[in-house]
Amino acid sequence: MSIPELSKDTVRMRDAERVKKVMAAIQRGGEEKLQVISDFDMTLSRFRHNGERCPTCYNIIDNSKAVSETAGKSLKDLFNIYYPLEIDPNRSSEEKIPLMVEWWSKAHALLCEQKIHKQKIAQVVKDSRVMLREGYEMFFGDLHRNEVPLFIFSAGIGNILEEIIQQAGVFHPNIKVVSNYMDFDENVSGGDLHRFKGDLIHTYNKNNAVLRDSGYFQQIRQRSNVLLLGDTLGDLTMADGVADVENILRIGFLNDKVEEQQELFLQSYDIVLLRDETLDVANGVLRYILAKN
Repeated sequence: MSIPELSKDTVRMRDAERVKKVMAAIQRGGEEKLQVISDFDMTLSRFRHNGERCPTCYNIIDNSKAVSETAGKSLKDLFNIYYPLEIDPNRSSEEKIPLMVEWWSKAHALLCEQKIHKQKIAQVVKDSRVMLREGYEMFFGDLHRNEVPLFIFSAGIGNILEEIIQQAGVFHPNIKVVSNYMDFDENVSGGDLHRFKGDLIHTYNKNNAVLRDSGYFQQIRQRSNVLLLGDTLGDLTMADGVADVENILRIGFLNDKVEEQQELFLQSYDIVLLRDETLDVANGVLRYILAKN
């Protein structure tokens, strides 16, 4: 098995032999049995660039002219309060859930008060410092060319997320997104944000409980081999909707508090990437899996 990317100094594996066996089994199934399930913020998008934090979907709005200076400060204050709790390795997911609901609910209420115009979304994304990870063209392109479904399960903002991928030129028909979507009041000129649609999706409920379109996994139920990409322990449940998983390979991007979280990540993800701002490993794994026998 030749995947040079697994030799990168950012790569950690608890059980390299098991990783090889799972990848070999997924390769035998070929592209017809493969699906990819991924988080978006800080997984497909970058965490840092030139030493500076890159924005999440919510940060893009927080930092934009679409919200008042007061609202922007309030949203940043919420981040400073709740983000350390989100990644605290000493708290269980169960302890974090009510805190995440508090955070997202307060942020959504603040955003709705701003009556953000629908047509401002594209410019807000264009003006932001958001970046997809290096190698994204290959990642999105290979999946599209091989007709492998990409399910993006995000606790971010679906409208922003889709705009980022559109502006990068890689929003292909094989992509399905489940996220928090803004609902705009079409009775108002330009369409003002007045609520968010459906159930709230936060970091620690990305599972069957919030899958609004449960028919998706039924439609592709023959795709029983899963490549899962995430950057939190909450992302590990994203494949819960897949009925008959044969093989699953989990790649975790450990972006922050690396020393504190490394052991937990190694217990949970098959491949852990430490401060790696690229999709090199995911692309190397896909190249191996999709290689024609």
